[in-house]
Amino acid sequence: MRVLIAGGGTGGHLFPGMALAEEIVRRGGEVRFVGGSRGIETRAVPAAGYALETLEVSGLVRMGFGGTLRGLFRVPCALVRSFLILRRFRPDVVVGVGGYASGPMLLAAVLAGYATAVQEQNSVPGFTNRVLGKLVAVVFVAFEDAAPRFPARKLVRLGNPVRGKIVAALEGAAAGPASSDKPRVLVVGGSQGARAVNELVVAAAPLLVEAGVDFSLVHQTGAAEQEKIAERYRALGLGDRVTVTAFIDDMAAAYAAADLVIARAGALTLAELAIAGKPAILIPLPTAADDHQSKNAARFAAAGAAVVLDQRQASPADLAARVRELAQSRERRAAMRAAMRGLARPRAAQAIVDHLEALTRGR
Repeated sequence: MRVLIAGGGTGGHLFPGMALAEEIVRRGGEVRFVGGSRGIETRAVPAAGYALETLEVSGLVRMGFGGTLRGLFRVPCALVRSFLILRRFRPDVVVGVGGYASGPMLLAAVLAGYATAVQEQNSVPGFTNRVLGKLVAVVFVAFEDAAPRFPARKLVRLGNPVRGKIVAALEGAAAGPASSDKPRVLVVGGSQGARAVNELVVAAAPLLVEAGVDFSLVHQTGAAEQEKIAERYRALGLGDRVTVTAFIDDMAAAYAAADLVIARAGALTLAELAIAGKPAILIPLPTAADDHQSKNAARFAAAGAAVVLDQRQASPADLAARVRELAQSRERRAAMRAAMRGLARPRAAQAIVDHLEALTRGR
């Protein structure tokens, strides 16, 4: 099976596509990516050994008048290049994973009569996927909240794909030792960190000490804030119980060592937390498109797997209170772990590729 995977811009769009690519290649198929000329895909896709074609594209919504105009001017050229890519590669199916490049590539594929599909990671679909969902043959969703935005006859509910090696490592993390009496807290704000989360956690830490909570903390800050945050912990006298790092290469090992995770609520982060079975305090990014992180987080909170704090209203005392409640109740953490595992979809990549194969056989 020859598959074009279109989209990217952010890891949240790209990495599910790379999980699909891994499974397709494992089955003997061939994959080519189509992305933007400036997104994360320009580094990550070649580094993973996949071919990448790029389109000169930019946003059409929430870009201001000038930005929208630039985006519109780029569409015709991107469409022409998309047709040329299709003619050269002759895919069996084209899959859009969200992001600017998926728009013209999927539109060209639909117009040229190719089999097409969309994989929507979040509870609120982005503009590109909302439009494409009306045109493609199949829409794969991970959150039930996304379903009403797409034609019901096209929906397939399978979860977010995660790369096989990461799934295996995360499942190992889930099988790790039970929670300790000295809770180990992991803070992750995404690969670049999150300044607001950093500020909230570093201000909450001394309040936990004052409340008599015995804890250890691993805090991934992002490169820009590592030294500043490390110095603040030292100034607070907490250097012996806090490890500050710019970036965590082995997230599975970090999850395995944690009893509680403080994180954003991106779709990929939540998929990994669920497979690892780690209770979480989620602080959604308030500026995420259509506030989709808040809705992602609400789904996990409703299942009993997470506690949610609104960044716009939460104080350090609020965060400290939530950590204290969970730190002092192994039973609550155990219930949240079970709820997390109930949300896990570790075989999503395999299931989606099964459907893609069936889609191509049906043509």
